[in-house]
Amino acid sequence: MITRYDNHTGQLRDVSPYPNNPMGAGADVLKYRFQWNFPILFSPHDQDTLYTGGNVLFRSLNDGQSWEVISPDLTRNDKSKQGASGGPITKDNTSVEYYGTIFTVMESPVQKGVIWTGSDDGLVQVTRDGGKNWSNVTPPKDLMPEWIQINSIEASPSDPATAYVAATMYKWDDYKPYLYKTSDYGTSWKKITNGIPSATFTRVIREDPNKRGLLYAGTETGLYVSFDDGANWQSMRFNLPVVPITDLAIHKREQDLVAATQGRSFWVFDDLPLIHQLMNAGGMNAAKQTKLFQPENPYRMDGGSPQLPATATIGRNPPNGAVVYYSLKAKPTTDVVLEFLDSSGKSIQKFTAKAPQAAKPGASPGAPAESTPSASPAAGSQTPTPAPTPTPGAAQVTTPPEEPQAPSGEESEEFGGGRQPRVTTDVGLNRFVWDLRYSESVRFPGMILWSGEMRGPRVVPGMYQVRLTVDGKTTSENFEVKPDPRVRISAADHAKQLDLGLKIRDKVSETHNAIIQIRDVRKQVDDLLKRVAGQPSYKVINDAATTLKKNLAGVEESLYQTKNQSSQDPLNYPIRLNNKLAALAGVVSSADAAPTDQSYAVYDELVVQIDAQLAKLAQIMKTEVPAFNQLVRDQNVPAVTVKPPATDGGVTPP
Repeated sequence: MITRYDNHTGQLRDVSPYPNNPMGAGADVLKYRFQWNFPILFSPHDQDTLYTGGNVLFRSLNDGQSWEVISPDLTRNDKSKQGASGGPITKDNTSVEYYGTIFTVMESPVQKGVIWTGSDDGLVQVTRDGGKNWSNVTPPKDLMPEWIQINSIEASPSDPATAYVAATMYKWDDYKPYLYKTSDYGTSWKKITNGIPSATFTRVIREDPNKRGLLYAGTETGLYVSFDDGANWQSMRFNLPVVPITDLAIHKREQDLVAATQGRSFWVFDDLPLIHQLMNAGGMNAAKQTKLFQPENPYRMDGGSPQLPATATIGRNPPNGAVVYYSLKAKPTTDVVLEFLDSSGKSIQKFTAKAPQAAKPGASPGAPAESTPSASPAAGSQTPTPAPTPTPGAAQVTTPPEEPQAPSGEESEEFGGGRQPRVTTDVGLNRFVWDLRYSESVRFPGMILWSGEMRGPRVVPGMYQVRLTVDGKTTSENFEVKPDPRVRISAADHAKQLDLGLKIRDKVSETHNAIIQIRDVRKQVDDLLKRVAGQPSYKVINDAATTLKKNLAGVEESLYQTKNQSSQDPLNYPIRLNNKLAALAGVVSSADAAPTDQSYAVYDELVVQIDAQLAKLAQIMKTEVPAFNQLVRDQNVPAVTVKPPATDGGVTPP
């Protein structure tokens, strides 16, 4: 049955070529024989030409209103194999489980009218004139078993005379792979299975439309690739489970390989340009050398997938951003650096994997090397030094400190930003995904925001460069960030969105640097008070410290809601200036469009208020902190104090 679905009405119209229901009859008495998986396809040269296969090939030029037969019987038509099925108690003639049918059809994408067919009883046929004349070009019996099922045919997207066949004999308890190639319209054939295990039967073969001679084969246990037109095969499993591959399709424009599996849904390999580059470099062995591969051109759009548990039964979207592949010949001895630059060579983001440090002298054998401390310690550790506020577009990446876990539920997306992606240093192939963003705003330990976007803004569409530095050697590759094809936005509006996004990010960073500075000064004051406790100068110093800390707290509490201790506290305590500005970043980046006039107005309003608090802080640091330091010096606070020994039961020891 073939049905035509009307999207407007929801109606399904039966447009079968021969709607004579054969239920209960054996195949031997039928005019036309169809089976469960009979092929249906449109011509690659004419969207109004539709083909379908029974035991003959049908063609419709009017959406199934009428059909014409354009071939003779293209099967062996062996009546001894077309009797009624089932028995002896009951028959099983369901009208679709028939033998002696066309199992696969493909028209050449290169030349109109060159059509190949393969039958489930082992015949390969071809026409070069749109069905007027047909030739039986089945490979000889000494090359291919006589009654093999022709499971799929691939008409080469590069040459009309070339075709590939995948056939199966597993129903005969023969699990060997059967793949064949012809380059002369079927006059001669060559078996091409070297490298595929002898008990791994093959279901489908496809040629990459963007790379002549690059073949993919779907087998009963997974996917295989050939870089030399089928002469040799090797596994292309990657993270694909061990599963039967029943069909393969290649999206030519997006250069994606789609695999249909038996029981594990659809899988998509999004990075065929990587395979193309491996082919150019000699195959999979190229991944054993230190090499940076050119990234596929990404789209500037939302995408990706949320974090999913290992037991999730839903698929993942491709990663959002530029996917960078690089291979390492050996473990690097120095830092590995990935840096992204704009078309003018200006650095946007830099990511570093620190080289392993040598063990300290005297360390026991097998002891781990000392790890490099994080640039921003977790809450409870030493207060970090404020980072310099970057100029728009020139900020360097900072390692974010530990933060409270984002809440579950609807607020989980309100925590803009996250941990930086990790640069891996595995021997062999590595992958890194850059989210196409500038570096994020400076963070501080324990920070809790509501709807605060901490990520840097996205880059605008255009040309970019990635640089890989390994063991002192730097290589680079260019790629293009393409605009969302669904959106109409000018380059000027993209630039306006980026400009305001960078200004917001930098002002948030300046605000957070101020908070870090306030907390650093307060901690030093508290440490001093602990040292002078019990000394004659304590009251004078404590009184001055109390005033200083109060003034610092006034600035901090205007910039940040210090009462926040959990992710739900913003429901009870109004957010402050830093959160308001970070939330505005989310407004500005909410769509591919220039910022609204009101976004500019709110930005100006918030910046005036923030700058007023920063000016107060600058005055405190300029006058009050030096005055406090002078007061402490005037009190002659000793550098070292000697505490009396502890007593036992109030009795001073002799």
